[in-house]
Amino acid sequence: LLGDITSINLNKTNRRLLLVALTIAHSNSVHTKATCHPKSHIVFLKTHKTASSTVLNILYRYGESRNLTFAFPLNKQSQLFYPFFFASHFVEGVSSQSVREFHIMCNHMRFRKSEVAKVMPEDTFYFSILRHPVAMMESIFIYYKSIQAFHKTHSLDNFLDNSSRNYNSSLTNNHYAHNILAFDFGFDNNVAAGAVDLEERASMAIAAIKRDFHLILISEYFDESMILLKHALCWSLEDVVSFKLNRRSEQTRHPLLPNTAEKIKRWNALDWRIYLYFNTTFWHKIDSLVGQEQMKKEVYHLRELQAKLANSCLKDGRAVDPSKIKDAGLKPFQYGAAVIEGYNLNPHIDRQTKIKCQRLITPELQYTERLYTQQFLELASNCF
Repeated sequence: LLGDITSINLNKTNRRLLLVALTIAHSNSVHTKATCHPKSHIVFLKTHKTASSTVLNILYRYGESRNLTFAFPLNKQSQLFYPFFFASHFVEGVSSQSVREFHIMCNHMRFRKSEVAKVMPEDTFYFSILRHPVAMMESIFIYYKSIQAFHKTHSLDNFLDNSSRNYNSSLTNNHYAHNILAFDFGFDNNVAAGAVDLEERASMAIAAIKRDFHLILISEYFDESMILLKHALCWSLEDVVSFKLNRRSEQTRHPLLPNTAEKIKRWNALDWRIYLYFNTTFWHKIDSLVGQEQMKKEVYHLRELQAKLANSCLKDGRAVDPSKIKDAGLKPFQYGAAVIEGYNLNPHIDRQTKIKCQRLITPELQYTERLYTQQFLELASNCF
């Protein structure tokens, strides 16, 4: 383009100004690429039933391969004392000052920025992931069937039609049944669809998320989300490759009627407004950070890489029912009425490939325990 500037029909002065502008733009572009350094101070708000376990695995693998430190929950817990609001002393190594620097915080918590900032460095990158509230509610109903709000109801429709009778916000774990996204982000989840202050509360929640988080991903567009994350963190394609973890088998999935979907949107009115806003900004982020054509290319390469890994790492190349998993250490935790699938390793791989593949398919609880043990060897021996 710089070489063709003389062919543009401009007077001498304007041509010189345009040449200077293009030179600066080119210089800035080169400078941006040259100064793009991989980010390693990261907070991931792990939301519920949003493919967040797969994202967690990506962060665990990235951190483990680079010997980074994790802000793990005290006493080898799997969550940061959720559903209580996060407090800095919930993190192992904070009170004892045994950890000088934390790189990654990614276990379940109820978000409170002021407390998180006491643990994580100032240049930390904050991100999270949302899922369409209709699909998320269907998943939550199956997974958390034992909570008081759900356990006496025969169907999701039955719960929604009688929510005033079934839902008591003061009972333990009932928060899962109502605006769970808003709850995880630290907002009051108990707001009715017809509340006079609904729009005001939704606007305040959206404004707070925009202020506190650099990036919000969308689980329905998981591959696109990973490419967006790759660019935001200045990571490689290999860093964001994954297999789906903590995924329910098809036998426990139930299609919803259109009328049911509308009832869910009304019941979870706050979540619905949050999702709609960030689903829109997600595509704006793609346009500004990656571009549509580049996104298509990178998604293609990501899927190609994942297919190769599945063929190399997995016996039969796919997920299986938990009853068919040979290695008990690779069997995911089963909860509620859900059937959570897992993976079998391909027995015909070399040792180095096996280590890489094993990290890709290790379930959340087992991976958390292993990394905690590596990071706090002396404490871990007292916990087990």
